[in-house]
Amino acid sequence: MKPWFILSWLIAAGLANAQAQNPCGSLVNYAYGPFDYRSASNDQKSLVEGAHFTPGVEMLQTRKTGAFGHDIGYTLRAFPNHPRALVAMQRLVEKEKRNPAEGAPYTIDCFYERALRFQPSDYLVRLLFATFLVSRGESTEVGRHLAYVSDTQADNPFAMYNVGLIYFDMKNYDQALLYAQKAMKMGLMRGDLKAKLEAVHKWADPAPDAPTDAASAPEPASSGVR
Repeated sequence: MKPWFILSWLIAAGLANAQAQNPCGSLVNYAYGPFDYRSASNDQKSLVEGAHFTPGVEMLQTRKTGAFGHDIGYTLRAFPNHPRALVAMQRLVEKEKRNPAEGAPYTIDCFYERALRFQPSDYLVRLLFATFLVSRGESTEVGRHLAYVSDTQADNPFAMYNVGLIYFDMKNYDQALLYAQKAMKMGLMRGDLKAKLEAVHKWADPAPDAPTDAASAPEPASSGVR
């Protein structure tokens, strides 16, 4: 056996063992997937959602193959960053007042950890996780997630608006105002965050951008050359 092959095998085995040791489990899914929900095909989505994540399951009203936690958990093993399934699992935990929920293989905390371990660039999952942490009074890690979204989604008004909402929930009104204004300047005119800030007397209209057109630019000084 060649040395490079032995080294590669040891590295692969070490990574597999590290994932197996993770308290939130390996991302390997022997049934189906895992797939990035953002780029998965409609066929891949419909195959799983049609069997396990029906509207009745998502609304926690009608079971499909067993406990809600089982079907939502299956969906999240196939698509760890499925945003609606993450929200449904969180609602289920809150409804049942147990974590993990009945039939679910992991806690809701683990499902968020798995989603970000699988696709750390998924800004929507980061926003959902930050909202979840704030709702539980665990704000230590929130700033890190919001900073990532702010840095990577600076031209996304939806992302900026939701960062502002989360900062408002943290009672960081200055930052909430900053991101509300960012979203407004990019054309997102939703009034929810503005109304929240007005209610606590923290709203201010964004300052107009400095003019950049040629007509407003000062005339260059004369060089004396005719």
